[in-house]
Amino acid sequence: MNKITKAVFPVAGLGTRFLPATKASPKEMLPIVDKPLIQYAAEEAIAAGATELIFITGRNKRSIEDHFDNASELEASLEASGKKEMLEALKAILPSHVSCIFIRQPKALGLGHAVLCAKPVVGNAPFSVILADDLIDADPSAMQQMADIYARKQCSVLGVEDVLPSETASYGIVDAFKIEENLLQLKSIIEKPKPEDAPSTLAVVGRYILTPRIFDCLEKVKPGKGGEIQLTDGISDLMRVENILAYRFTGKRFDCGSKLGFMKANVEFALKHPEIAQDFSEYLINLKK
Repeated sequence: MNKITKAVFPVAGLGTRFLPATKASPKEMLPIVDKPLIQYAAEEAIAAGATELIFITGRNKRSIEDHFDNASELEASLEASGKKEMLEALKAILPSHVSCIFIRQPKALGLGHAVLCAKPVVGNAPFSVILADDLIDADPSAMQQMADIYARKQCSVLGVEDVLPSETASYGIVDAFKIEENLLQLKSIIEKPKPEDAPSTLAVVGRYILTPRIFDCLEKVKPGKGGEIQLTDGISDLMRVENILAYRFTGKRFDCGSKLGFMKANVEFALKHPEIAQDFSEYLINLKK
Protein backbone atom coordinates (compact mmCIF):
# COMPACT_ATOMS: atom_id res chain seq x y z
CA MET A 1 0.00 0.00 0.00
CA ASN A 2 3.04 2.31 0.08
CA LYS A 3 3.16 2.83 -3.69
CA ILE A 4 0.64 4.58 -5.89
CA THR A 5 0.54 2.50 -9.07
CA LYS A 6 -2.79 3.69 -10.49
CA ALA A 7 -3.27 7.21 -11.88
CA VAL A 8 -6.60 8.64 -13.04
CA PHE A 9 -6.80 11.37 -15.68
CA PRO A 10 -10.23 13.01 -16.07
CA VAL A 11 -10.14 14.18 -19.71
CA ALA A 12 -13.82 14.27 -20.71
CA GLY A 13 -14.22 18.06 -20.42
CA LEU A 14 -15.25 20.11 -23.44
CA GLY A 15 -12.44 22.69 -23.27
CA THR A 16 -14.75 25.53 -24.28
CA ARG A 17 -12.28 28.26 -23.27
CA PHE A 18 -10.05 27.24 -26.19
CA LEU A 19 -12.69 27.10 -28.92
CA PRO A 20 -12.44 26.84 -31.87
CA ALA A 21 -9.09 25.05 -31.35
CA THR A 22 -10.80 22.40 -29.20
CA LYS A 23 -13.82 21.84 -31.45
CA ALA A 24 -12.39 18.59 -32.80
CA SER A 25 -9.22 18.16 -30.71
CA PRO A 26 -9.10 17.77 -26.90
CA LYS A 27 -7.61 20.58 -24.82
CA GLU A 28 -5.38 17.91 -23.23
CA MET A 29 -3.69 17.51 -26.62
CA LEU A 30 -2.72 21.18 -26.83
CA PRO A 31 1.09 21.28 -27.06
CA ILE A 32 3.52 22.90 -24.67
CA VAL A 33 6.38 23.37 -27.15
CA ASP A 34 6.53 19.83 -28.56
CA LYS A 35 4.56 17.66 -26.11
CA PRO A 36 0.82 17.69 -25.40
CA LEU A 37 -0.42 18.51 -21.92
CA ILE A 38 -1.61 14.95 -21.34
CA GLN A 39 1.89 13.59 -21.95
CA TYR A 40 3.36 15.87 -19.28
CA ALA A 41 0.66 14.59 -16.89
CA ALA A 42 1.36 10.95 -17.78
CA GLU A 43 5.11 11.44 -17.35
CA GLU A 44 4.52 12.95 -13.91
CA ALA A 45 2.41 9.97 -12.85
CA ILE A 46 4.91 7.43 -14.19
CA ALA A 47 7.84 9.18 -12.48
CA ALA A 48 5.90 8.85 -9.21
CA GLY A 49 5.49 5.07 -9.69
CA ALA A 50 2.29 4.67 -11.70
CA THR A 51 2.08 1.60 -13.93
CA GLU A 52 -1.61 1.90 -14.87
CA LEU A 53 -2.85 5.09 -16.53
CA ILE A 54 -6.64 5.35 -16.41
CA PHE A 55 -8.16 7.92 -18.76
CA ILE A 56 -11.78 8.98 -18.21
CA THR A 57 -12.73 10.14 -21.69
CA GLY A 58 -15.68 11.52 -23.62
CA ARG A 59 -16.62 12.42 -27.17
CA ASN A 60 -13.89 13.73 -29.51
CA LYS A 61 -11.13 12.35 -27.25
CA ARG A 62 -9.92 9.60 -29.56
CA SER A 63 -6.67 11.42 -30.28
CA ILE A 64 -5.61 10.89 -26.64
CA GLU A 65 -5.95 7.13 -27.10
CA ASP A 66 -4.09 7.35 -30.41
CA HIS A 67 -1.29 9.35 -28.81
CA PHE A 68 -0.50 6.55 -26.34
CA ASP A 69 -0.96 3.78 -28.92
CA ASN A 70 1.77 2.21 -31.06
CA ALA A 71 2.54 3.99 -34.33
CA SER A 72 4.27 1.22 -36.26
CA GLU A 73 4.27 2.96 -39.65
CA LEU A 74 5.63 6.20 -38.21
CA GLU A 75 8.30 4.34 -36.23
CA ALA A 76 9.34 2.40 -39.33
CA SER A 77 9.56 5.64 -41.34
CA LEU A 78 11.72 7.34 -38.70
CA GLU A 79 13.99 4.31 -38.46
CA ALA A 80 14.39 4.14 -42.24
CA SER A 81 15.24 7.85 -42.28
CA GLY A 82 17.86 7.44 -39.56
CA LYS A 83 16.00 9.82 -37.23
CA LYS A 84 17.00 7.94 -34.10
CA GLU A 85 16.34 10.73 -31.59
CA MET A 86 12.80 11.25 -32.85
CA LEU A 87 12.23 7.50 -32.83
CA GLU A 88 13.38 7.19 -29.22
CA ALA A 89 11.19 10.14 -28.19
CA LEU A 90 8.21 8.45 -29.83
CA LYS A 91 8.85 5.13 -28.12
CA ALA A 92 9.33 6.86 -24.77
CA ILE A 93 5.78 8.23 -24.75
CA LEU A 94 4.62 5.03 -23.05
CA PRO A 95 7.26 2.87 -21.34
CA SER A 96 6.86 -0.88 -21.81
CA HIS A 97 6.00 -1.50 -18.14
CA VAL A 98 3.06 0.95 -18.23
CA SER A 99 -0.45 0.17 -19.50
CA CYS A 100 -3.30 2.47 -20.51
CA ILE A 101 -6.99 1.96 -19.77
CA PHE A 102 -9.70 4.12 -21.33
CA ILE A 103 -13.14 4.47 -19.71
CA ARG A 104 -15.93 6.45 -21.36
CA GLN A 105 -17.77 8.95 -19.18
CA PRO A 106 -21.24 8.97 -20.77
CA LYS A 107 -22.03 12.52 -19.64
CA ALA A 108 -19.89 15.32 -18.24
CA LEU A 109 -21.35 15.18 -14.73
CA GLY A 110 -18.50 16.75 -12.79
CA LEU A 111 -15.05 15.83 -11.57
CA GLY A 112 -16.44 13.61 -8.81
CA HIS A 113 -18.40 11.58 -11.34
CA ALA A 114 -15.31 11.24 -13.56
CA VAL A 115 -13.31 9.87 -10.63
CA LEU A 116 -16.16 7.52 -9.74
CA CYS A 117 -16.04 6.12 -13.29
CA ALA A 118 -12.56 4.75 -12.45
CA LYS A 119 -13.83 2.56 -9.59
CA PRO A 120 -14.07 -0.72 -11.59
CA VAL A 121 -10.39 -0.45 -12.54
CA VAL A 122 -8.95 1.11 -9.38
CA GLY A 123 -10.70 -1.32 -7.07
CA ASN A 124 -9.43 -1.35 -3.48
CA ALA A 125 -6.17 0.51 -4.07
CA PRO A 126 -5.01 4.06 -3.36
CA PHE A 127 -4.68 6.13 -6.53
CA SER A 128 -3.67 9.51 -7.84
CA VAL A 129 -5.77 11.98 -9.82
CA ILE A 130 -4.01 14.43 -12.14
CA LEU A 131 -5.72 17.25 -14.04
CA ALA A 132 -3.64 17.73 -17.17
CA ASP A 133 -4.43 21.42 -17.62
CA ASP A 134 -2.70 22.15 -14.31
CA LEU A 135 0.88 21.84 -15.54
CA ILE A 136 3.41 21.86 -12.69
CA ASP A 137 7.11 22.36 -13.33
CA ALA A 138 8.89 20.72 -10.39
CA ASP A 139 11.83 18.46 -9.62
CA PRO A 140 10.97 16.08 -8.11
CA SER A 141 7.50 16.26 -9.62
CA ALA A 142 4.56 17.43 -7.53
CA MET A 143 3.05 13.93 -7.62
CA GLN A 144 6.34 12.36 -6.51
CA GLN A 145 6.43 14.77 -3.58
CA MET A 146 2.86 13.80 -2.67
CA ALA A 147 3.55 10.07 -3.13
CA ASP A 148 6.39 10.41 -0.61
CA ILE A 149 3.94 11.99 1.84
CA TYR A 150 1.48 9.16 1.27
CA ALA A 151 4.19 6.55 1.87
CA ARG A 152 4.82 8.10 5.30
CA LYS A 153 1.28 8.98 6.33
CA GLN A 154 -0.90 6.37 4.54
CA CYS A 155 -3.81 8.75 3.96
CA SER A 156 -5.29 10.95 1.25
CA VAL A 157 -3.21 13.96 0.21
CA LEU A 158 -4.38 17.07 -1.68
CA GLY A 159 -1.95 19.28 -3.58
CA VAL A 160 -2.50 22.93 -2.67
CA GLU A 161 -1.05 26.37 -3.27
CA ASP A 162 -1.93 29.91 -2.24
CA VAL A 163 -4.02 31.93 -4.70
CA LEU A 164 -5.14 35.54 -4.68
CA PRO A 165 -8.24 36.25 -2.56
CA SER A 166 -10.05 37.34 -5.73
CA GLU A 167 -9.45 33.86 -7.24
CA THR A 168 -11.03 31.69 -4.54
CA ALA A 169 -14.29 31.38 -6.50
CA SER A 170 -12.41 29.34 -9.12
CA TYR A 171 -11.09 26.61 -6.78
CA GLY A 172 -11.81 24.22 -3.98
CA ILE A 173 -10.50 26.08 -0.92
CA VAL A 174 -9.27 24.31 2.20
CA ASP A 175 -9.23 25.21 5.86
CA ALA A 176 -6.22 23.50 7.41
CA PHE A 177 -3.57 23.84 10.09
CA LYS A 178 0.17 23.19 9.85
CA ILE A 179 1.59 19.92 11.19
CA GLU A 180 4.92 19.93 9.34
CA GLU A 181 6.73 22.20 6.91
CA ASN A 182 4.38 22.54 3.89
CA LEU A 183 2.09 19.82 5.29
CA LEU A 184 -1.29 20.63 6.78
CA GLN A 185 -4.14 18.79 8.47
CA LEU A 186 -7.41 19.31 6.61
CA LYS A 187 -10.32 20.71 8.64
CA SER A 188 -12.74 21.46 5.79
CA ILE A 189 -12.93 22.07 2.05
CA ILE A 190 -15.36 24.36 0.21
CA GLU A 191 -16.04 24.36 -3.52
CA LYS A 192 -15.51 27.76 -5.18
CA PRO A 193 -16.37 30.11 -2.29
CA LYS A 194 -16.67 33.85 -2.74
CA PRO A 195 -13.67 35.72 -1.29
CA GLU A 196 -15.69 36.85 1.72
CA ASP A 197 -16.75 33.25 2.44
CA ALA A 198 -13.38 31.54 1.84
CA PRO A 199 -11.74 30.05 4.97
CA SER A 200 -8.28 30.66 3.46
CA THR A 201 -6.53 31.26 0.15
CA LEU A 202 -5.19 27.70 -0.04
CA ALA A 203 -6.55 26.15 -3.23
CA VAL A 204 -6.55 22.54 -4.41
CA VAL A 205 -4.81 22.59 -7.79
CA GLY A 206 -5.30 19.44 -9.80
CA ARG A 207 -3.24 16.91 -7.80
CA TYR A 208 -4.81 14.33 -5.49
CA ILE A 209 -3.87 11.06 -3.84
CA LEU A 210 -7.03 9.34 -2.62
CA THR A 211 -7.85 6.17 -0.75
CA PRO A 212 -10.45 3.85 -2.33
CA ARG A 213 -13.00 4.80 0.31
CA ILE A 214 -13.60 7.96 -1.72
CA PHE A 215 -15.74 5.87 -4.07
CA ASP A 216 -18.23 5.06 -1.30
CA CYS A 217 -18.41 8.77 -0.50
CA LEU A 218 -18.90 9.80 -4.12
CA GLU A 219 -21.70 7.29 -4.60
CA LYS A 220 -23.61 9.03 -1.78
CA VAL A 221 -22.97 12.61 -2.95
CA LYS A 222 -26.12 14.38 -4.09
CA PRO A 223 -25.74 15.99 -7.53
CA GLY A 224 -25.54 19.76 -7.49
CA LYS A 225 -25.94 22.39 -10.19
CA GLY A 226 -26.28 20.84 -13.64
CA GLY A 227 -26.53 17.39 -12.08
CA GLU A 228 -22.79 17.40 -11.37
CA ILE A 229 -21.13 15.35 -8.65
CA GLN A 230 -18.33 17.38 -7.11
CA LEU A 231 -15.13 15.71 -5.94
CA THR A 232 -14.95 18.37 -3.21
CA ASP A 233 -18.18 17.04 -1.69
CA GLY A 234 -16.82 13.50 -1.71
CA ILE A 235 -13.62 14.65 -0.01
CA SER A 236 -15.69 16.46 2.65
CA ASP A 237 -17.51 13.21 3.43
CA LEU A 238 -14.26 11.21 3.38
CA MET A 239 -12.76 13.61 5.91
CA ARG A 240 -15.39 12.53 8.45
CA VAL A 241 -14.07 8.97 8.49
CA GLU A 242 -10.42 9.30 7.46
CA ASN A 243 -7.49 11.61 7.94
CA ILE A 244 -6.78 13.90 4.95
CA LEU A 245 -3.70 16.08 4.47
CA ALA A 246 -3.02 19.13 2.31
CA TYR A 247 0.47 19.55 0.90
CA ARG A 248 2.06 22.75 -0.40
CA PHE A 249 4.13 21.28 -3.20
CA THR A 250 7.40 22.81 -4.35
CA GLY A 251 7.25 23.90 -7.99
CA LYS A 252 5.60 26.33 -10.39
CA ARG A 253 2.06 25.75 -11.62
CA PHE A 254 0.71 26.95 -14.95
CA ASP A 255 -3.06 27.14 -15.35
CA CYS A 256 -3.19 25.81 -18.90
CA GLY A 257 -6.97 25.81 -18.79
CA SER A 258 -6.68 29.54 -19.45
CA LYS A 259 -5.21 31.14 -22.56
CA LEU A 260 -2.79 33.30 -20.55
CA GLY A 261 -1.54 30.40 -18.43
CA PHE A 262 -1.13 28.26 -21.54
CA MET A 263 0.97 30.92 -23.27
CA LYS A 264 3.10 31.49 -20.15
CA ALA A 265 3.82 27.77 -20.00
CA ASN A 266 4.87 27.68 -23.64
CA VAL A 267 7.23 30.61 -23.18
CA GLU A 268 8.86 29.28 -20.00
CA PHE A 269 9.19 25.71 -21.26
CA ALA A 270 10.61 26.99 -24.55
CA LEU A 271 13.25 28.93 -22.62
CA LYS A 272 14.40 25.63 -21.09
CA HIS A 273 14.10 23.49 -24.21
CA PRO A 274 17.55 22.18 -25.26
CA GLU A 275 16.77 22.58 -28.95
CA ILE A 276 15.45 26.14 -29.08
CA ALA A 277 16.19 27.82 -25.74
CA GLN A 278 19.03 30.07 -26.92
CA ASP A 279 17.43 31.16 -30.19
CA PHE A 280 14.07 31.73 -28.54
CA SER A 281 15.65 33.79 -25.76
CA GLU A 282 17.39 35.98 -28.33
CA TYR A 283 14.11 36.35 -30.21
CA LEU A 284 12.33 37.58 -27.08
CA ILE A 285 15.11 40.04 -26.30
CA ASN A 286 14.94 41.47 -29.83
CA LEU A 287 11.15 41.53 -29.69
CA LYS A 288 11.26 43.90 -26.72
CA LYS A 289 13.49 46.39 -28.52
